[in-house]
Amino acid sequence: MRLGIHLPHIGRKAGPEAIRRAALQAEALGFADVWASEHVILPKGAPYPPSPSFLEPILTLTWAAAATRRVGLGTSVYVLPMHHPVPVAKQIASLQCLSGGRVIFGIGVGWLEAEFAALGAPFRERGRRMDESIALLRALWSEDPVSFATRYVPAEIAEMRMQPLPSPPIPIWSGGISDQALARAARLCDGWHGTRLTPEKAAPIVERLRRERPDPGFAISLRTGWDGKDAAELRDRLAAFGAAGVGHVLAEPAEREIEDWLRSVERIARAAEGVASPN
Repeated sequence: MRLGIHLPHIGRKAGPEAIRRAALQAEALGFADVWASEHVILPKGAPYPPSPSFLEPILTLTWAAAATRRVGLGTSVYVLPMHHPVPVAKQIASLQCLSGGRVIFGIGVGWLEAEFAALGAPFRERGRRMDESIALLRALWSEDPVSFATRYVPAEIAEMRMQPLPSPPIPIWSGGISDQALARAARLCDGWHGTRLTPEKAAPIVERLRRERPDPGFAISLRTGWDGKDAAELRDRLAAFGAAGVGHVLAEPAEREIEDWLRSVERIARAAEGVASPN
């Protein structure tokens, strides 16, 4: 099982030096990848996430990429239907090029209707927009010129000239646990990236995905939080995820101060010894 770590780009611990140190630490400790999440704007008084202070994920990962050489770069997750897919395709392809082919594009349909409204994106159509955007991203990353005419992007023939991108192709991992989300991941994506599930709840989802998408290259990933207090509990949880068929875990420390956060990452690395493989 491979292990990733969430970058400190949220709340008062976030900042350029914190992200640089965290990315270098992750690479030195042998983590497989580093990750950043997305919220663009939140309604005042929203109970979750705990902080409205989010550095933008693609720029955060670009900053991390410049400081590192090996570690992968993932989004957990980018709310694709909130955005126009053409500039997103350009941004992600640019990051793939600049990083030497280290990107994992984790995407989700989103859940916060007020955030969609603030961006002028139709919340009730997010599933259909997601499906079309995935197809359009793949076309823009692999065809030149590209022909497309979707319901939401009324273009015909265009050129982006981002090819050739570093190999392998940019993997797309889709999140969510609804029937529609799981079916989408199996049908259209290269992996599934779930969040905040116990190993017991993850097991039947993994079984379903393996049944619908038996390809051994299809990734099964889960994001899990850790408060830094019980390393044995984290080790047991990672082992249970592995037994359930999860091939990648993204650990997210809970500490709010950067020095505490970095120490927590060191404890995660020690707890994972013999359970999770760096690569």
